[in-house]
Amino acid sequence: MAVPSVPADMERARELEDEKQQNNDPEAAQNTTEDLNNKKKSVYNGLGWLDRLLVLWILLAIVIGILLGNFVDSVGPALQKGKFVDVSVPIAVGLLVMMYPILCKVQYETLHQVFAHRQIWVQLGFSIIVNWIIAPLLMLGLAWAFLPDKPGLRNGLIFVGLARCIAMVLIWTGLAGGDEQYCAILVAVNSLLQMVLYAPLAILFVNIISHGGETSVSYTVVARSVGVFLGIPLAAAILTRLLLRAINKQWYDRTFIKWLSPWSLIGLLYTILVLFASQGKQVVHQIVSVLRVAAPLFFYFLIIFSATLWVTARLGFGYKLAATQSFTAASNNFELAIAVAVATFGANSDEALASTVGPLIEVPVLVLLVYLVKWVAGRWGWKD
Repeated sequence: MAVPSVPADMERARELEDEKQQNNDPEAAQNTTEDLNNKKKSVYNGLGWLDRLLVLWILLAIVIGILLGNFVDSVGPALQKGKFVDVSVPIAVGLLVMMYPILCKVQYETLHQVFAHRQIWVQLGFSIIVNWIIAPLLMLGLAWAFLPDKPGLRNGLIFVGLARCIAMVLIWTGLAGGDEQYCAILVAVNSLLQMVLYAPLAILFVNIISHGGETSVSYTVVARSVGVFLGIPLAAAILTRLLLRAINKQWYDRTFIKWLSPWSLIGLLYTILVLFASQGKQVVHQIVSVLRVAAPLFFYFLIIFSATLWVTARLGFGYKLAATQSFTAASNNFELAIAVAVATFGANSDEALASTVGPLIEVPVLVLLVYLVKWVAGRWGWKD
């Protein structure tokens, strides 16, 4: 069964068809196909150096953070001073700065037009099932399989599995040449669903299914963390986009967003550096725990991505949509997971350590998957 693409892709397909009819030239049609394939391959080359060397910057941030945490004794305590919703102020600032620019890119003003098409509901329905049922259950199963004797580490992984990605997924999708417009729609949908579903699912998965640990998860604490660290940037982004575009649409799209975009990655690097500076001693002194957490994370990213890619190919999705769906399923909002873990169990808890290991494993694995999906697309002759 072939599933139709989203309206933007349908429009592009019609434009290409019109061009071929106007030219009435077989060579022109072949050249058009080659141009599209070349465009897909050149996405990486079109990125700025901040995006292109993302893996290097993240690894440097992790290394510098660990070194600071282990060799500068005053860093850890200093970063834990001052609390905002039970999370240290330096970490809270990084979380908010990281999410806000990404959410400003979502075209909220056109969502009602997009949702008027049946095709988008087919795509969204598939994404919701994978992201909010299959992926969290897979992480739960892997957490129990690898960490049956470590409830704290297990809970941290569950927090990661429940947090659907709204930031890094746009980067992975862009690197792979996926559908960035549709990805932004998924970001908006997952942001709203996360506001509603994260807290009750955390209670279900941790307190009821996993029987908690030494400390049970509080619905109030989790809901408050989600409301602050996702609700504030989401509300600010919606107001910013609607107000500034009403004043000057072209300036917002061409100037403001261009200036704002790098701040998401800057916020990401800052957050990672602060997190690993705060957790540096734990990461080094509990290397066995880190490795035990890394194993289920690795298998989670690989399994959910490969399974989603295979299913989307069988259903007849085009390359762009299949790549977008797969990276959305395999990416997680580790920032939110860390905020919830720290607010609930404390910065020095096993839960916080497990959620902090998330980006350490996610970044290199997802980069490898970017190259894998592009190789698969070339080998299968997968077109849009």
